[in-house]
Amino acid sequence: MQDEYDAVERVRNALFKDGIDAVSFTVEISRTGKTVLRLLKPSPAVEPGIGPHPGALILVEGSLPEPWHRLPDPVPSAVPAPSADPALLEQTLRERLPDAVGATKAEIAAAEARLGIVLPDELKALYQVTQADWEDWGDDYEAAQHHSKEVRCELSGLEDLYVAEAATRYCPWQFAAMEAVDTRPDAVVQQVVGSPGWIVFGDNGGGDRLAVDLTPGPRGHTGQVIMLSHEESVGAALVADSLTDLILDRPSAEPARREERQPPTVAWVNTSSLGSIEAAVHPGLEVLSIGVWDGAPLSLAPLAGLPRLRTLTAYVGTLADPLEIAELTGLEFLELGPKEWRVLIDAGAVPRSLSAAAIEVRHGEDPLAVADLANELLALWDRPPIIQTVIEGDLGPVA
Repeated sequence: MQDEYDAVERVRNALFKDGIDAVSFTVEISRTGKTVLRLLKPSPAVEPGIGPHPGALILVEGSLPEPWHRLPDPVPSAVPAPSADPALLEQTLRERLPDAVGATKAEIAAAEARLGIVLPDELKALYQVTQADWEDWGDDYEAAQHHSKEVRCELSGLEDLYVAEAATRYCPWQFAAMEAVDTRPDAVVQQVVGSPGWIVFGDNGGGDRLAVDLTPGPRGHTGQVIMLSHEESVGAALVADSLTDLILDRPSAEPARREERQPPTVAWVNTSSLGSIEAAVHPGLEVLSIGVWDGAPLSLAPLAGLPRLRTLTAYVGTLADPLEIAELTGLEFLELGPKEWRVLIDAGAVPRSLSAAAIEVRHGEDPLAVADLANELLALWDRPPIIQTVIEGDLGPVA
């Protein structure tokens, strides 16, 4: 199949030269060989979707879902864990890594100036022992592995330290809009997307980031070590009460959680979850997803007046009257099927509060029709459209 691979490579190279990561297309080839190729060039206002269909339409440039704007709550009573001991940490690491090269005070100060934050004493003690520079190991992979074993993580160099604010945790709008921030009164770690007090200093070897937490939850400790999972977009998990505990392999003393039954901020109505919209309604509801539904189409009337509802997604054919969406004045994200969007557009009832939108498509949906619909929505906000290019040719009769 070398000829086929060569042909594909020519197309890939042409796209690369124009700075295009991907392009969708449809092609019609008649028996006579007459061919019509339609290329759909992605818009900068459209995120990548599945297959030929567009992902989320970014209606307001630079907009982010509400959870990405949330900051951790202040916890004035938070203090370092009793186990935090910079001197013991430094002594332990010097015994484990006698040949390690540490960072100078000037280098640590430069890192603090770059980050705009004062490093906690335990983290300073760690870098005073080892600066985690690959060159210090003479490009020796086994030496690097030994180093990671002794410091209990793949330690980043000072120049790679960063603050894990929300902007560093990318998630496509279509999925990010379904998230919610929910830090409970007994939380050890604040379940925000990011924080100005999360200093990422290493990796667990599986893509999950380790950070020192200077903005702990109500029952946490300043300087505790947390893990930001690469599979999640919100929150973090406690790893150790202090950096000293991490190095000395001490288990965390996470307090038991108090069981509190609270209505969910994210609710799912479908054949296997909640059986009605009424069951999801409460003042704190932020996200509602209506999925596959066997019963009669649902009315959105029970949602009217909810103060925090910002995301609504509805599977094709599940709504009794899409125009009821006009009563939901606080929506920032809306995902509907093509027919439901058609009703709103024709009635001039697309909510102007939206920052982003998406089109729910079934298998076999015409990608050209979906692209045209997406362009109608983008035009309402004067956003760049998906460009369609038509190329006609003749491949000759089928042999």
